[in-house]
This record gives sequence, structure tokens and C-alpha cells, in this order.
Amino acid sequence: MKPSLSRRQLLGAAAAGAAGTLAVPGAAAAGGTGSAHRVPRDQISVQLYTLRDQLDLNLEASLAELAAIGYTRVEHAGFVGRTAAQFRAALDGAGLRATSGHVGIPQPFDAATWQRALEDAAVVGNRFLVHPFFGQGPAGPVRDAAVYRAFARDLNRAGELARRAGLSFGYHNHQAEFLRQDGTARTGFDILTAETDPRLVHLEVDLFWAFRGAHDPVDLIAEHRGRIRQVHVKDLNVAGGFADPGDGLIDFGRIFRHAREAGLVEYIVERDDAGTPPRTPADALVTARRGYAYLDGLRF
Repeated sequence: MKPSLSRRQLLGAAAAGAAGTLAVPGAAAAGGTGSAHRVPRDQISVQLYTLRDQLDLNLEASLAELAAIGYTRVEHAGFVGRTAAQFRAALDGAGLRATSGHVGIPQPFDAATWQRALEDAAVVGNRFLVHPFFGQGPAGPVRDAAVYRAFARDLNRAGELARRAGLSFGYHNHQAEFLRQDGTARTGFDILTAETDPRLVHLEVDLFWAFRGAHDPVDLIAEHRGRIRQVHVKDLNVAGGFADPGDGLIDFGRIFRHAREAGLVEYIVERDDAGTPPRTPADALVTARRGYAYLDGLRF
């Protein structure tokens, strides 16, 4: 079944697709100067989950293609069947840095297991580690506030160990976190952000999933100033599915005008279905190319 959108979500997302990658003259630059801002090239990254099928076919050639596109950094989601040292060697060979990585904290939390993940992160050269997924249980989306509170405590524990290792630890959202818990007005995301220490747990906001959860990222930035250090740049088509950045409904420029307020230092291209049927693995490289070109050309 294709995902569908509510009227509120469609209105909130704003029709960026019509604008494409064209710059808007005098677009609301900070200070009212009328000059356009841009995404720094050295802050553009790509989540390798986008290329998971292509990487399985040829890791080294795929990384080399990303470097040829213009990427200097990536965010990994595992090591593609390699050890941390082997994966680092492949990155070095392509001239890329894995500044960030998606690594789930152990559940139930185990400090020794997490410490090994931190050691791998040091080998790979990560600056950020991000927990990638929460909010779904065996019976569907979590609706129990106590479950979120317990997980928040574990995020704090993981973040403290990461801090000691010289890493910034973050949390990546999907849409289930935005459900109200226990029939109250408090969402899972409210609980996670209120009960984790901002010094230990930053936010990596997935812009697609925020809109699918009926939350405007600009509002999230206002609520969590300085805490949103990374974003996943993933676009939303009119049916509620995925699109290459710049081809869908999300007005990324409107969001990125608040980059300084957010604390944003990394813009990560992603598309969840970029290489799986009916798309081919090579289509993921098309997404990576289009995503980089879009961010490099965007003015806001």
C-alpha cells in the first residue's frame, strides 16, 4: 500500500517541487541583506543506507563514484561485511571520511557492548554516532510513555560514554515518535527530548519522517535550538513516498534558513528506497548525484 498524507501534512510540507533547484532572489538571508545563503560543500554528506545494494555489489567502486560526485564525507550504516579497519581502508582509498555512523545502542543496555562500538567508531574516524530507530514494538508503534522514559535513560548512558570517547552521540527520528503516549498530549519525541541531556544527546532530524509525523522541522528547530546538529535531506512526493532531494514537496531552503539557530553542521542526503525494486541498485547513485547537485545549487 502506498503511504498517504493528511491535508495538514501536505500544507505543512510546502510545494518546493515547483521551485526545483532555482535560487529565489533576495531569499530571507539573515540580517536582511538580501544575499542568498548556501549549504557549505564540506557539510554535504550521504547516508550509505541509500546505497546499501550498490555497496554490496562493489564497495570500492561505489565509494569512488561518491567522491567523483563531490562528496567528501559519508554517514555509514554498518561496514558492508567488513571490519572497521577494512571499511576505513576502503574509505581512505576513495578519499572519503565517515564523519558519522548509525549504530544502535544495545537493548537492554550493555556498557561493554557499547564500548566496542565506540572503539570501532574511533577506527573508522567518526565524529558523530547516531541511534537510528526506535518507536516500533512487536504490536506496532509504542504508545507507552514508560517505554520512552526508560529508553531516554539508556540514550543518556550511551551519550555519556560517547562523550568520554570524544564523540557526539545523537538520535535519529522516524514518524512513530510523534504519536501521543498514553492518550495524553505528550508525544514520544517530547519525552525523549525532555528526558535526555542535550549535552549528551543531540538530534539528527530526518526531515521526511518529521513531516510524515505531522511536525514542521522549523517548529522543531524553534523548540530545540542548538541541538539539531544533523539533518537527513530526504524528499516527500505527493503520495507520501520518497523522492530525490529537490523533486518533492519539502521546501528545504525554508528549513535551512534556520541552520544557525538549529546548530546544524551536516546535511545528509538519503532516500530509503533508492536501490530496491522497482529501482535498481545503480539508481541509488543517481539519487546521490542529484542530491549533491541540489544541495550545492540551493540558495536560501
